[in-house]
Amino acid sequence: MLEKIGRIRLLYIVLGVLLLVGLLPLAFAGTLLSGKSEEQLRSVEGRYQAQLVQDKARQIELYGQRYRDVVTGLARAFEIAGGITALNDEGYDSRLQKTLEEDPNLIGLAIWPVNGEMHRAFQLDVIQRDEVDQRVSEVLAKMSGRGIVVSRPQIIRSGQEMALTVAAPVMGGESGQDVVAAVVAIVSFQEVFKAVHQSTSKSERELLDAGLPVVFVVDQNGRAVAHPEASVAFSEKPMTDLKVVQDWQETGAQVQSALAPFTVMRDGRKVEMLGSYASAELDKNFRLGVIAIQDESAALASVSEMRQQIILISVVAGLLTLAIGFFFAKKLTQPVQELAIGAHRIASGDFSQRIVVKSRTELGHLGDSFNLMTDQLETYISDLQRSAAENRELFLGTVKGLAAAIDGKDPYTRGHSERVSRLSVAIAQRLGLPEDECEKIRISALLHDIGKIAIDDNILKKPAALTDDEYVIMKQHPQKGYKIMSQIAAMKEFLPGMYMHHEMVNGQGYPQGLKGDEIPLMGKIVAVADTFDAMTTDRPYQQAMKFEDAVARIQSFVGTRYDSVVVDAFVDACQEGQIRPGSVKLKRPTKPPAGVQVLQSSTERESISV
Repeated sequence: MLEKIGRIRLLYIVLGVLLLVGLLPLAFAGTLLSGKSEEQLRSVEGRYQAQLVQDKARQIELYGQRYRDVVTGLARAFEIAGGITALNDEGYDSRLQKTLEEDPNLIGLAIWPVNGEMHRAFQLDVIQRDEVDQRVSEVLAKMSGRGIVVSRPQIIRSGQEMALTVAAPVMGGESGQDVVAAVVAIVSFQEVFKAVHQSTSKSERELLDAGLPVVFVVDQNGRAVAHPEASVAFSEKPMTDLKVVQDWQETGAQVQSALAPFTVMRDGRKVEMLGSYASAELDKNFRLGVIAIQDESAALASVSEMRQQIILISVVAGLLTLAIGFFFAKKLTQPVQELAIGAHRIASGDFSQRIVVKSRTELGHLGDSFNLMTDQLETYISDLQRSAAENRELFLGTVKGLAAAIDGKDPYTRGHSERVSRLSVAIAQRLGLPEDECEKIRISALLHDIGKIAIDDNILKKPAALTDDEYVIMKQHPQKGYKIMSQIAAMKEFLPGMYMHHEMVNGQGYPQGLKGDEIPLMGKIVAVADTFDAMTTDRPYQQAMKFEDAVARIQSFVGTRYDSVVVDAFVDACQEGQIRPGSVKLKRPTKPPAGVQVLQSSTERESISV
């Protein structure tokens, strides 16, 4: 992966470090500061919300308690005055109406004896008589004993207002424990609307977008009974899709108030919300939930602005760092770049140029040292090239000497290894193999019969055909050669040609009986060259074949002994004159192996006599 990226200029590294050193502390400090600010602001907003819903809940409770006290006071007054006999007073209805008029929050007021007719007073412009009677009947149906009954807020049929109904019993009878009448008040819920109303004409969505809290009231079923948007309350919209409402319903009377962050979907995206709730207890069996919700991101908009400012400052600081850093980094890296270019020239073998570094710093001293090193390297490389050439000539001379020693044991095979070597190289060149592979094949072919050193001369020089037993011994020469040369680590790459030049593609060869692709290409090439030279050389037990006959004979063994690709390359070399009767013409190497000067003898430069 890193190799694909390539080299990175030092200039970029220096600029990157400057940016990192300059911007990292700023970014870290800004992130830490904005994070702490966000945390503190969220905490402040949460406390504010919790306090807000608690205050609203207490206002609602006090409002409810006020009218509980009103109906309770009237009921106790009847009890003190002698019970329901006071209702026979002809002027009582007018006093009841007067009481109603003195309190604008009272929509209706009724007194209903158990054994008698209901006395009522109500605001005609708000509620009708039949609705007053219905509400009184509903609340009295829930009354039992001495306790006060409070109904859930309901919309008045006129649609102008919402009201709740409060009822208290009048006790009397002989025991004083019997319910003889009830006092019922229909109380406007407008004060509760005022408690949750914001001093703005904005809608709920606009309030949320502005980061302001939206406060509303729900009943125990989660339906809105008071809301900044009156239409929401008058539609009695269920608010249970908000998790904060669900949390309030689940806690009931166990928790009076709490902070409950939650998530909602708005415009197809998730929005984090701050939510708080508190309970307003109107009586022991009836509670209202005061809920506050607020868009967290809008509420924390100041933190977002702070982060944007930090980013802007960081960008400006980064640009200044790049501008100033580029100037000084260029001054610093230019000498290094010159050194790199000089080192590249040396790596490519050019020692003719020297670098000039005008600097009074360590870089100037490094440039002088680099030039001195170049002078010394030029001398050392020249010495190494000369030594490498001498060592290679010594190596090739040693190999040729070994081959000549092998061939010298039998006057009929003298020069065989050298000829096989040249034929093998010609085939390899025709196959288009790289020059280093051709050189390996050359050495391997020179040494292909090295194992014959270990074969008895009586068998090796026998002027007649070998017996079966003698042939078995003769077939051991690839293994013996392999055993001799495998002890030398430097000879490892030449072993396939020595060891496998008698293998056949049909698996009938020796010493391993390999077939097809199991035989290395080096072994296949040396096998063809070895057989061709044996066919075209006089032996004590056979006369040399004509050149064309030998070529045709080699072709006849394709698919059984020899690989078709190798034989085709051999035949092409013969047809185009690279291999001719008595000579082999080898191509000149285009370049020597890296760091080594290959020296060729005069007979190898042009057409080589065989």
